[in-house]
Amino acid sequence: MGAQSLAVACGALALCLTLAGATNPGFVVRITQAGLDYARQQGITILEKELANVKLPDFSGNSRIKVLGKVRYEFSRLDLHSFRLPYSRISLVPNVGLQVSIANAFANVNGDWRVKLRFARDHGSFDVTVENINININLKLGNDASGKPTVETSGCSIHISKVRVHFSGRLGRLYNLFHKVIESKLRKTLESKVCGIVAKSVHSNLQPYLQTLPVTAKIDAIAGVDYSLVRPPTATTQSLDVAMKGKFFSVANRSAVPFSPLALTLPLDHNRMVYFGASSYFFNTASFAYHEAGALVFEITDSMISKGIGFRLDTSTFSAFVPQLEEMYPGMRMKFRVFTPSAPFLNIGPGGLSLKPVVDIQAYAILPNSSLAPLFLLSLTGNVTAVINVKSGHIVGNLTVGRMKLSLKHSDVGTFQVEALQSIMNFFASSILVPRINDRLGQGFPLPMPKGIQLSNILVQFHQNLLLLGADIHYQPRV
Repeated sequence: MGAQSLAVACGALALCLTLAGATNPGFVVRITQAGLDYARQQGITILEKELANVKLPDFSGNSRIKVLGKVRYEFSRLDLHSFRLPYSRISLVPNVGLQVSIANAFANVNGDWRVKLRFARDHGSFDVTVENINININLKLGNDASGKPTVETSGCSIHISKVRVHFSGRLGRLYNLFHKVIESKLRKTLESKVCGIVAKSVHSNLQPYLQTLPVTAKIDAIAGVDYSLVRPPTATTQSLDVAMKGKFFSVANRSAVPFSPLALTLPLDHNRMVYFGASSYFFNTASFAYHEAGALVFEITDSMISKGIGFRLDTSTFSAFVPQLEEMYPGMRMKFRVFTPSAPFLNIGPGGLSLKPVVDIQAYAILPNSSLAPLFLLSLTGNVTAVINVKSGHIVGNLTVGRMKLSLKHSDVGTFQVEALQSIMNFFASSILVPRINDRLGQGFPLPMPKGIQLSNILVQFHQNLLLLGADIHYQPRV
C-alpha cells in the first residue's frame, strides 16, 4: 500500500472512530415491560373511545334466499355504541419496535333495516354483537431531524370470529334467515375501518404526545440541556432504550465540548417502570458550560459574614496571619474572588459521585477610593461528595466538602505562613461558598419526560460512569 493510500485509509478509520464515538449517548431512558404495560393501559382507554366513534356506512343490496327468493335490503343509521378491548398486551420486538395484541374484543351495533320481498315489505331495527375480535398492531419507532421520538403503524391486522345479528319487526324471525348477509357486510366493514382508526389514533394521539418530550430544556439564563435522540429507540427482549445526547450547553454560545461520552451500559434492573441513566459526561458538560460562561466565579465580601461571627473580612483580622497587611493596608475591608481555573470534572463510581476541584482565591484590599489592591492568590484543593435525589421531576443535588489543602500561588505582600489561613478558608468554603452552590443545585435539572408524567417510588444507584435513577410513573393529564 502506498503512502497516499495509507493516509486515506488512516483518515477514513479516524473518521469512523469519531462518528462511532459521537453516537454514544450521555443520557439513556429505559422503559421496562412494566412501564410499557402502564402506557398500554392508557392507550387502550383512548383507543376504545376512538373505536366507539367509528362511523359505519349505510349499505344495501340484493340477495337470493331459498325460502324468501329475491330480497332487496337496506341497512341505515348504523350506530357502533360500544367497542370493548378487555384483553391486550404489548410486546417488545427486538431491533424492530413494539407489537400491540388485542384479543377477545367485542362490539355492539344497532340500526334500522328495510327489506323488499316479492310478497311483502317490512322494516324495523336490528342489534349486532361482534365477538372474538383479534387485532395485531405493529409500531415502528424512530426520531425526526430535531431529535424528537416518532411512532407510526407499520402493520395492522384484524380478524373477527363471530357476528350475531338479531332483527326486530313483524317478520323479524324470518329475516334472521339471511343474517349471514349482514354478518358478512359488517365483518368486512369493521375489518376495513378498525385498522384505519388505529393508524389515525397513533397519528393524532400517540405521535403528538411523544412530541411533547422536551429535547432541549432551558435551565436558567446561563445554560440548557440537550436531550435530543442520537438514534431511534431500541427494543430489546426486556426493555425499550432511548439514547439521548445528554449534553449541557451555554445559552450564549453552543460550542462543542472538548471531550466525548464513553459507552453507557445500564444494569439489568427491571423493578421500576422507567430508568434514567446519566453518565459522568452528562454532569461534566454542565460543569464545562457554566465554567465557559463565567458562572463559576464567586465573590466573598464582609457583608456575607454573619454579625455573630467573631471576625470581619478586613486587614485587621488577616494581619494576624499576614503581619505585613497592618502596615501596608491598615484597617481596610477585604474581598475574595473565588474561581476555578478550569472546569471541575466529577467521577461516578459504585461509591457515589465525587470531584476534586481546584479553586483559586484572589484576595484584595478595598482602597478608600473603592479600587482593589491585589494581596495574594491561594489555591484550594479538596474532596467533594454529592448526594443526588429526584424532586418534582428534577435531578437535585447537595455537595459536602471534605478535607481541603491550601497553597500559595502568588503574593503581592511578601511571604507568610499559608497554613495559618487553613481554618479560616475552611470556614469561608463551608459556610458561604458551598451553601450558594447548593442553593442552585437544589433547584435541579429537569429529567426528559413527556407532559403529565409524575414519578414515584424513586431509586438512586451509582455504578461505574453511571448514575441510575429508577421510578414508577403515573400519568396525570393537565387540565
